[in-house]
Amino acid sequence: MCIGSLNLDLVLRVDRMPGVGETVTGRDLERHLGGKGLNQAIAAARAGGAVALIGAVGSDDAANWMRRELATADIDDSGVATVEGSSGTALIEVDAAGDNRIVVVGGANAWLTADYTAGEVRRYPEARVALAPLEVTPSAVVGALAAAHELGMRTILNTAPVPPAGIPEPLFHTVDIMVANEHEAALISGLVVDDVNSAVTAGRALCDRGVGTVVVTLGPAGCIWVTPDSFGHIPAFLVKPIDTVAAGDAFCGVLAASLAQNRDWTECLRRANAAGALATTVAGASPSLPSADAIDTLCERTP
Repeated sequence: MCIGSLNLDLVLRVDRMPGVGETVTGRDLERHLGGKGLNQAIAAARAGGAVALIGAVGSDDAANWMRRELATADIDDSGVATVEGSSGTALIEVDAAGDNRIVVVGGANAWLTADYTAGEVRRYPEARVALAPLEVTPSAVVGALAAAHELGMRTILNTAPVPPAGIPEPLFHTVDIMVANEHEAALISGLVVDDVNSAVTAGRALCDRGVGTVVVTLGPAGCIWVTPDSFGHIPAFLVKPIDTVAAGDAFCGVLAASLAQNRDWTECLRRANAAGALATTVAGASPSLPSADAIDTLCERTP
């Protein structure tokens, strides 16, 4: 089960990012479906998971496109509400190195409330894993993961993007696994995170606040995981990236699907690493999310 945002992505490709007050010429403009909720749900489904998505879309053409995409991926969208107005929109700049900058306008995503998400989660008491990023109202995530925790689901919080007010304190005590990239881990912990060792230190600090397991993704350095009494490092799969958009979503969705499939913890993280790597080799958000076969093939290589 995924709880989160659904967006229309407008992707501008540039040779380099503009500075403040500067105008640069873009190479092209693309339209893709995205939003961390939709991306992570599709990533989990393509990895073989049976997925339901909880969220909200507007009353526009983008919403119709999103529902068609969810149907194609065989995702249960009965928990995706339709509200009057625009669906969420993201403006994404991607430079020649594949790095990106993103501005998100919430649109219909801002409609979600704790009561709505908690109620929808309770419609799926048989679900094994609940995954939520923070691209919707933080209270909606708190409500969803609290309900999932009460039902005995394994709960995963993806800390992207970190809210301006920080992570709501109740989440630290209802989250089994927190997934953060190095920038988010640094922001939440208040520590410098620039290598494997510092990521482990930050992860331990977050475990001290009540999280069961912290996973910090480190791009080409792979990822680390930390519990109150152990830690480990999973190397990355080396690929030639062209677009890093949705790499984190691929990681989170495949991690959730792999856990629901009762795979070994190390295998879950290797598959998540493989998915994140593969996502960087294809342009766009939802188009870049890999299939289970592609993940299996890459996992046969030793990173």
